[in-house]
Amino acid sequence: MVEVKLHDIGEGMTEGEIIQYFVKVGDVVQVDQPLVEVQTDKMVAELPSPVSGKVKDIVVNHGSMVSVGTTLLVLETKEGNAAEPVLETVETVNETIFQQGSLELEQIEPKTIIGKKRFIIAAPYTRKIAREFSVNIEEIIGTGPHGRITVKDVYDYVKKRDYAQSPEGSPQAFTNGSPGQTEPEHERRTRKGRNELQQDHQKPEVIPFRGRRKQIAKKMTQSIFTIPHVTHFEEADLTELLAYRNELKEMNVNISAAAFFIKAITLSLKQYPIFNAKLDEENEVIYLEKEYNIGIATDTEDGLIVPVIHHADRLSVRQIHDQLKILTKKAQEGRLEPAEMRNGTFTISNVGPLGSIGATPIINYPETGLIAFHKTKKMPVVMENDEIRIRSMMNMSMSFDHRVTDGATAVAFTNRFKQLIENPKLWPIELA
Repeated sequence: MVEVKLHDIGEGMTEGEIIQYFVKVGDVVQVDQPLVEVQTDKMVAELPSPVSGKVKDIVVNHGSMVSVGTTLLVLETKEGNAAEPVLETVETVNETIFQQGSLELEQIEPKTIIGKKRFIIAAPYTRKIAREFSVNIEEIIGTGPHGRITVKDVYDYVKKRDYAQSPEGSPQAFTNGSPGQTEPEHERRTRKGRNELQQDHQKPEVIPFRGRRKQIAKKMTQSIFTIPHVTHFEEADLTELLAYRNELKEMNVNISAAAFFIKAITLSLKQYPIFNAKLDEENEVIYLEKEYNIGIATDTEDGLIVPVIHHADRLSVRQIHDQLKILTKKAQEGRLEPAEMRNGTFTISNVGPLGSIGATPIINYPETGLIAFHKTKKMPVVMENDEIRIRSMMNMSMSFDHRVTDGATAVAFTNRFKQLIENPKLWPIELA
């Protein structure tokens, strides 16, 4: 007998939610065949079979939260037999490569489907959407490459299903006992009133508080109760930077403002390394990190995720822009690798595109600081010569750990950042 346990599939992982099993008791499985899908606070992953054999017992039900080391299912192996070769299917090959992001699905040649069972090609995020709408994904016909099921396919299926189950989709709802006869007006009004009354007494929707949402809550609670937060507010004039970006666009070079922000942050951190630090209270030391790994707070349907641009100080603004675009897309699609979320030293949150004008952001523990960039808007500004001009102004909110540093240093840090952002002509000198 071989016990398949939940192992640590991500840095710092302590528990996971059992999303679904791909097998049932009595099934014969091959080495590396996916057995179970697990949701951690950072990712969705499939746990493969370590051996060939038969599923003897499923110990933990799907939907359960379990700790690392918990036995999930038991496999019965053939004594004395070597491990059988891996039986690769369309789903196994495509899903693995899709999660790794190393190849596009179109590059994978479809393999022969063995037996009558239909193997489904769908990303973990697509499967999650199907589960949320109580859809058996095997009933959906995929329109993507090689029959891959897309999120749109799931939504289209749900619309058709719900319409068929609704009064509008049922022919009987429009008849009064005989074909072609419409429902009397008084009965229609009675039914409408009864439905409205039922809606008034509907129970509130219940959303499970677990998985990523629960992990986010734990980390936010740890941060806010451990770190004495202080938030410093500032504003920056982005007029010259936006004009510079427009000049670049005319040369077919499109760089996001956030890429400039990240580069300016790394330059500012080098001058004020106390914000690129981590406090170790137990050993009574502050570590000034030598790597400049900038976390990007990213809003996704599953909650806040922080992918990390590693060694941002060694990258050009164009390279930062490219990495930012890739990491943001992978975060929103649930395809980030654990290594892409590790070892952050400072975090930014660019909430301006959503319309924010201010906030008191919570630090990404155990880091020392986090800066949020808010909405940029045109407004009249009194210049040094008392002349009033229309400028593009952006608010900033910087939270810092008051155990590690003080307000005056935070002001100096944001002033340095402002100097770089407001004067793009300084960049060739600073980056030389």
